[in-house]
Amino acid sequence: MTQIDYPISAIVPHAGTMSLLDRALTGDAESLVAEVDIRADGLFFDGYGVAGWVGIEFMAQAVAAWAGWQARLAGGEPKVGFLLGSRRYDCQVSHFLPGQTLRVSARRAFQADNGLGQFDCRIEIGDQLVASAALTVFEPKDAEAFLAGQADGS
Repeated sequence: MTQIDYPISAIVPHAGTMSLLDRALTGDAESLVAEVDIRADGLFFDGYGVAGWVGIEFMAQAVAAWAGWQARLAGGEPKVGFLLGSRRYDCQVSHFLPGQTLRVSARRAFQADNGLGQFDCRIEIGDQLVASAALTVFEPKDAEAFLAGQADGS
């Protein structure tokens, strides 16, 4: 694994409060590890913590960070992608609590030439696995064309 020398803002195309990851730590051609610090001023904080279901979005942003980092390494820019769905989301906690640091990892299991991919993701607190899922994602060649109804975004 290689240390990632980019801030999250340079590899994930989310801005402001929608950028949920705090740091990208390490990565390689197939995976990335990032961290999230749970804070009371966070977007999804509900007065007690951040609900466990938000873990899917932490995972999705780790996938986006991997894709953005890969784009930067190739001399390009991060592109917009889409979370199509998740399978087997299993979260052992009802809430992530203030002061906790979550280690979020995403490992590519499959990626087709058309931009469709699947990633196996995990969230750990310390040495404890607290959530896991398989995410299906799509990164069209041209997100604006895709959103305008041109089938594959090419």
